[in-house]
Amino acid sequence: MDAGASRNGGGRVAAGHHAELRGVTRVYPAVAGYRPVHALGPVDLDLRRGEFFSVVGPSGCGKSTLLEVLAGLQPPSEGKVSFEGKPVHGQVPEGVGVVFQEDASFPWLTVWDNAAFGLRRAGVDSAEIERRVGDALAFMGLKDFQRAYPAQLSGGMRQRVCIARTLVLQPRLILLDEPFGALDAQTRLLMGDEVLRLWRRTGATILLITHALDEAAMLSDRVGVMSARPGRFLDLVETKWPKERDSTIVSEAGFGEVTARLWHHLRGESMKALGQSGAAAAGGRAEA
Repeated sequence: MDAGASRNGGGRVAAGHHAELRGVTRVYPAVAGYRPVHALGPVDLDLRRGEFFSVVGPSGCGKSTLLEVLAGLQPPSEGKVSFEGKPVHGQVPEGVGVVFQEDASFPWLTVWDNAAFGLRRAGVDSAEIERRVGDALAFMGLKDFQRAYPAQLSGGMRQRVCIARTLVLQPRLILLDEPFGALDAQTRLLMGDEVLRLWRRTGATILLITHALDEAAMLSDRVGVMSARPGRFLDLVETKWPKERDSTIVSEAGFGEVTARLWHHLRGESMKALGQSGAAAAGGRAEA
């Protein structure tokens, strides 16, 4: 399903589109006794510049594969991927930042040095590093912990460090792969508020992968609902929330309507995914 308008006649990115996937599939090849796995697609998607877009779907439907293909971390088996009108292949494009669920902070570095790591590798001058890191840590509420090590922080604070390390690179497209999956429900809501604040401040386009329907409904302008493997978009849900929103939106009547629409599709697809998992255990292979 096409998640937006097509390109214009001149072949340039249509107005307002920030990233595009066209006819994208991903098939993992057969390896040592396992069959090939058609994990994703075909998928068409237009990400609108400056929007907050979430993807939900049953386990193993290809959500993370979608993000990694968009990020240039995996090649599509078929189809085309572009960011700001340029093809994506082989590496993460300049202007794209990725945050994963796993704690990716370096335990031997302080919070400050973790945040500065990417800038130092890129050869940014020390004054600019000082400015960007100081700004990012203050924004993420980490200024008082800049000399602490990750082991001294809570799980939520370590994820803030990972977000700060991405933020200092000033990405125009931020890809979040279940960044709060290991956190408790209350902390997830509060971290959601932080991400919304980050989104408004930077003006970046955000794509979030999540299993949590309430998280997707609260954070997003649009939510893409994926089928069981091979993942395809079954529905695109427009939440119509105001830009100046936060976690208090979960108490509004419309919030329940959004989550109900998401679950309407996902219940059946999740049951299919459970069946696929059983088949994989009997001799196939499952992909996230």
